[in-house]
Amino acid sequence: MSHVGKNIRKLRTVKKLSQAAFAELFGLARPSVGAYEEGRSEPKMETLIQIAQHFGLSVDLLLTKELTVNELYNFDIFKDKLQSAAPPAPLAEADRQQNMTPLVHSNRALEYIVHHHDPAFIDALPWLQLPHSLSGPTRAFEITGADMQLPQQGLRHQDIVLCCRVDKARPHLHAGHIYVFVTQSKVLVRRLAGRPAGGNLLKLRADNPDYGSQDFELTQALEIWEVKGVFTTHLRPPALLDERVLTLERKVDELMEKLK
Repeated sequence: MSHVGKNIRKLRTVKKLSQAAFAELFGLARPSVGAYEEGRSEPKMETLIQIAQHFGLSVDLLLTKELTVNELYNFDIFKDKLQSAAPPAPLAEADRQQNMTPLVHSNRALEYIVHHHDPAFIDALPWLQLPHSLSGPTRAFEITGADMQLPQQGLRHQDIVLCCRVDKARPHLHAGHIYVFVTQSKVLVRRLAGRPAGGNLLKLRADNPDYGSQDFELTQALEIWEVKGVFTTHLRPPALLDERVLTLERKVDELMEKLK
């Protein structure tokens, strides 16, 4: 259940805005604001992002949590403090340190979808300095969920994947490789299972067998990124096969010692 209507009403209360003033702020019709607050309709995603950014909230919070007036006052005060400082100027490409990569956190995926083509938005993302020798534009995406996770391996929730851009006009894709597909509605991380007859239809699969496979039209992709590395805070135990190989190696070493 979305809480956006109740949160909009409380935002207006905190900011002392009428429905007409709120509507003017975001280029809406006044009846639309009333419809949002009464739960008869919901704002478009682009409008939600504008509201969230204006009031210093995340879209996720605006949709999924009924905020108290006290919480909104706190967010508003925090935003005022941020606005009192001069915003940092966008970094020129030559001034960035080597191996700097913009990071897309999972809670900002919807904002990224809307603004992925905007250099100012990309500059405002957090940037990571990761050890790599990749050429061309790179992105880091935070993994969410267990779609690509297998027991003791795979991509885990909150892992960071480092990616290289794939040319959408001439996508050179490799079966078995993992890709990040930025679409109109989500950021999808999947392994390429196949591309029948080299056409626009891709066969994608999740590494977690519970999620199955799916068909994907290349025309749905706003951007395509190939995963080149993963950075994780999870310490993974050796796989069962690795343990058995190590046990066999130890036994061979013991036998060799006895033979000597």
